[in-house]
Amino acid sequence: MQHSCGHPSSYCTKNGHAALNASTPYTVPAPRLPLRSRAPPAGCMAAQLRCVRSAAGRGGASWRLLWFRGAAAWRRRGRSDCCHMMSGDSDCTRTSPSAGSPSDTELLLLGRPKYVCSLSPDLVTKAREELQEKPEWRLRDVQALRDMVCKEYPSLGTCLDDAFLLRFLRARKFDYDRALQLLVNYHSCRRSWPEVFNNLKPSAIKPVLESGFVTVLPHRDPEGRHVVCIRPDRWTPSNYPITENIRAIYLTLEKLIQSEETQVNGIVILADYKGVSLSKASHFGPFVAKKVIGILQDGFPIRIKAVNIINEPRIFKGIFAIIKPFLKEKIANRFFLHGSDLNSLHQNIPPVILPEEYGGTAGKLDISAWNELLLASEEDFLHDFSQLVLPCDSSPHDMLVSGDADEKQCDDSLRGMKPQLYYCY
Repeated sequence: MQHSCGHPSSYCTKNGHAALNASTPYTVPAPRLPLRSRAPPAGCMAAQLRCVRSAAGRGGASWRLLWFRGAAAWRRRGRSDCCHMMSGDSDCTRTSPSAGSPSDTELLLLGRPKYVCSLSPDLVTKAREELQEKPEWRLRDVQALRDMVCKEYPSLGTCLDDAFLLRFLRARKFDYDRALQLLVNYHSCRRSWPEVFNNLKPSAIKPVLESGFVTVLPHRDPEGRHVVCIRPDRWTPSNYPITENIRAIYLTLEKLIQSEETQVNGIVILADYKGVSLSKASHFGPFVAKKVIGILQDGFPIRIKAVNIINEPRIFKGIFAIIKPFLKEKIANRFFLHGSDLNSLHQNIPPVILPEEYGGTAGKLDISAWNELLLASEEDFLHDFSQLVLPCDSSPHDMLVSGDADEKQCDDSLRGMKPQLYYCY
């Protein structure tokens, strides 16, 4: 027998539909919840569906409210917590996160230090003008970046502290996408070069520090920037490989970037190439040059405002020819070659902060103060770097490899080589 709804008798009898010749008018019953064919992860969406089915079985419009509320929570959070967002007439009612149920991100941040801005009023103004940083939106921007990390790279294994994520936002002028790209590159660089990043701690590079290869001048320049002094002539290749020098430079930058003042002002590099021979320069080949430049440009949250080269030999033209193809135009324009002309150097770095070795008035260059400061930070590095280990199941092919979109200056051959910078296994 055919019923008014067009269904066969067995179906309509089971579902309570009215017969064609019935005296009572046909009434459409409350709709049933359509089941999703895709299995939800972690069981959280399944719990949401069970609650919605329970409400739908009792009729009325409550199931629609629960469904849309749960779906919105699913889209917003990317995973989990959907059943926590529900309220109302159901047998699976939970309190919302605002009422005391923390989200996954909030659980990760439990016990973390609360961010307190250490910038002076002048630096707050400078950050607003140069970095697009608005104090009233600062924590909102950090949370936005944190949500992007949790959603797009849940197994990145990164630190999610406010202060840590702020470094990447400031380095990319609070552009969320570029800051996320920089953060992912930061981790990818660390994984791609184990000779540099394994066992990375100050005590492991003590011979490099004692040689004076890299140090930081005790005084900032008038722009509030630290001056990192690099002296390749202090390196003896027979004592340790060039990767130890790179480790020392990296740890120096890690220590400097802990300061919010440095995050805003950036740094200046002073490289003294006096006495660098051809045999020593040969250790800095295209492979090493590309990796180092890639890290500094696209894989580390620091603003390099100027690179001053002094006492460069003729061979340096060959070294710079190796480096220049990997430099972005903006960075290449910040290289200044002074030769042996100290007056030219003083136009970029005032003599009052320079040591006597470079025609300054700040006394002899003392490397002990910086070495002691860096070695005293051993525990801090062990704690910070312990949070930055990429899990074994995270695929490097999911990582981003270029810092900015403007790579037009690189020719096709160089662009094809770029992935090797981060994924050298």
